Amino acid sequence: MPKYFNTTGPCFPRLHYMLPPKDRLIGASLDRYIRDELYWVLHAPRQTGKTTFLQSWMHEINAGTEAVACYVSLERCQEITERDQAMPLMVDAIQKSAKTFGLPVPEYPQQASPGSYLSVILSRWAEQVAPRKLVVLFDEVDVVSGSAMVSFLRQLRGGFAQRGVGEFPVSIALVGMRDLRDYLVTSKDGQVLNPGSPFNIKHDSATLGNFSLDDLAVLTSQHTQATGQEFTPEALDRIWACSSGQPWLVNALCEQIVYRIISDAQTAVQSEHVDQARERLIASRATHIDSLAERLKEERVRRVIQPMITGHADPTLGRSDRDVEFCLDLGLIAWQGSLVIANAIYREVIARYLSQNYQDNIPAPEFAWQRDDGTLDMDALMEEFQRFWAWNSEIWEEKADYTEAFPHLLLMAFFQRIINGGGSVDREYAAGRGRMDLLIRFNGGINLIEVKLVHPRMGKEATRDQGLVQVERYADQTSPHTCHLVIFDRRPEQRDKSWEERIGQETCTTSTGRSVEVIWC
Repeated sequence: MPKYFNTTGPCFPRLHYMLPPKDRLIGASLDRYIRDELYWVLHAPRQTGKTTFLQSWMHEINAGTEAVACYVSLERCQEITERDQAMPLMVDAIQKSAKTFGLPVPEYPQQASPGSYLSVILSRWAEQVAPRKLVVLFDEVDVVSGSAMVSFLRQLRGGFAQRGVGEFPVSIALVGMRDLRDYLVTSKDGQVLNPGSPFNIKHDSATLGNFSLDDLAVLTSQHTQATGQEFTPEALDRIWACSSGQPWLVNALCEQIVYRIISDAQTAVQSEHVDQARERLIASRATHIDSLAERLKEERVRRVIQPMITGHADPTLGRSDRDVEFCLDLGLIAWQGSLVIANAIYREVIARYLSQNYQDNIPAPEFAWQRDDGTLDMDALMEEFQRFWAWNSEIWEEKADYTEAFPHLLLMAFFQRIINGGGSVDREYAAGRGRMDLLIRFNGGINLIEVKLVHPRMGKEATRDQGLVQVERYADQTSPHTCHLVIFDRRPEQRDKSWEERIGQETCTTSTGRSVEVIWC
């Protein structure tokens, strides 16, 4: 049976092109967890290979004679906060997993109370598999919450002291999207409980890293060996640039290319094929992407993402902030010396998702927006956007969720509406940069747009001068045909001025002689 790039569920060696997930573990001590009888945590974003690793390691352990390992998913406990409802489901999950993987099935703890179901069944299970050690790998732990989570952790802690052959699991892994310190649980009376105290026996926390560029080469070489179809070095570089090695994105891009875009297996994969796959993937609203986009509606995510769009620095947002930790654990953002969106595809998804409703309500252009050679008439487009901004911005902003980033989102929606299907928009943004950069490619033309907000302490002229320096730096990297600096002045005192006073345009020259059209809104 031919193998393929997998985008659904765990990977299996007989079906899928895959890399050993164990090689991507960061901070794990697998050789010690069983030998020294340690409990530990594995956390990583969705669809990065956690389940693949767990099941692979389980089979590796069970092939030996020292221990018996079982993978158990607690997914069925999602949104069930009450202990008495969740514990029977956990016991059932243990029994079904043991049966699925051909392991001894522990008896149901009939005479026990729900508050001891877990500890009783684990003790009986350890006794059943003796003289081998019992290792349990609990997946999807972070879906458990409330009193169910408190009871789950406390029963594991209670058994930890007696762990050993025939007594209790010698090693337990708690696996999910978030680290254990972030399993915040709330009691019925609303009192927040310390998440560390019920499970202060954790030895360490490990995570799974993304693919490296070398990993991409190894993964795609498996397809080349099976079919003869090669990935050019430029294509691999482009896959890396789009995905930053996020495993699901890598597999999804490759799947789109070799099964949907290129019909002839003898045709080598080029960078332009990657770009086509990227657009298809974003437009498909696959579950992986859609679930991340839905997170943007949450206040704790909005608080982190909005300063990135506007480029503002927020000293309250750092890696110790719980909202930032949440976004890092989601895999939505990353730390690269500063907080940035995790990869180029997510950057595009965020921008399109947040501006989609605006785009859908912008009418089709009825003015000449292309030059005779087919490239964009940027001067006409900017003039039209200024008119649109004057007519609609104040009314539309009242209904906006991301109010601080509203100008950036509306401008992106305007240009996405114009070039939809006929070009591309590359976006660069991150907290603290003081700007957003757009690079619009259409019919061979490359147009740079930098977006800034007037800083209250700087004023218009200083903001413009800073923007011109920033345009120059970005233009050196991208070699655009046109450069525009769009500045939104949203200071309160501007509200009292007429739109004729607030909107304007001027041509400026950078220190190296580059012409930049400055658009005031």
